[in-house]
Amino acid sequence: MRVWRYALAAWAAAAPVIVPVIVPVMAAAADMPSAPPMSAPREPASYLPAAPDWIVTVGAEARLVPAWAGAPENKFALSGAPLLSIRPAGTPPTFFGPRDSFGFSVLNFGQFYVGPAFKLVWERSASQYTQLNGLGNVDFALQAGAFAEFWATPWLRLRTELRQGFGGETGVTGDAFLDAVVPVGPFRFSGGPRVTAQSAAAISPYFSITPAQSAGSTVSGLPMLPVYNAGGGLYSYGAGGQVEYFWSPQLAAHGFVEYERLTGSAADSPLVTQRGSPNQFTFGLAATYSFSMHPLW
Repeated sequence: MRVWRYALAAWAAAAPVIVPVIVPVMAAAADMPSAPPMSAPREPASYLPAAPDWIVTVGAEARLVPAWAGAPENKFALSGAPLLSIRPAGTPPTFFGPRDSFGFSVLNFGQFYVGPAFKLVWERSASQYTQLNGLGNVDFALQAGAFAEFWATPWLRLRTELRQGFGGETGVTGDAFLDAVVPVGPFRFSGGPRVTAQSAAAISPYFSITPAQSAGSTVSGLPMLPVYNAGGGLYSYGAGGQVEYFWSPQLAAHGFVEYERLTGSAADSPLVTQRGSPNQFTFGLAATYSFSMHPLW
């Protein structure tokens, strides 16, 4: 089993071994025949095997992300999140890509893994940026679904995800990521192409412009945004790369860059063409610490 970002798990262990103790009994009367000398306790014939250890990795990651979906290339927001993974002792560090959702495998077929996937989409606050004037806020959204991951070779991974949105957006999002994962000494390099498709209900809250929003979008020095209805389809394509460095079996760090090119109705939105950019960049840095742990029970 492999556990990814932002997860907690507890693991079962074997019961402790109980060793029998033989207590000699003293004679109660002086005239009782003396008992034969007692032999030393013998070792049990066999012991239960020791419970396996697990390697727990914890850490933190900081990201510079687009200030909002479709923001200009020089507008960023800072975000952060904890990192957590658990793996059996003796196995290599778990690989996760920068755009992987939180998830853990529940089905393991050797090279093929399937499990749940969850992603939090941050809220958009119109009051923070003049470019969003009049467009209103978009609440947080939780996307819940499943992932399937296939390792064609020990160094090539294909991961797909399908998630349903709840909250600020209520559409369907599908992702596909291909990563070459190559260890070189204490480094591990990875990267490859990405593609995302979304339904209209997932794209519209961020890129559509209603008549009321259009009327209220006037900003000094910027033209009023026209009414626009965003539809579903191919949302973006791009690529990303990550470099990990393992200082020791306990300490590691990584950094990454992700590029996403908006396309379709998202790229055609006046919010993007007049006040933003279809080019979206994300940068990240993280550090992790690993330690061994016995199962809790």
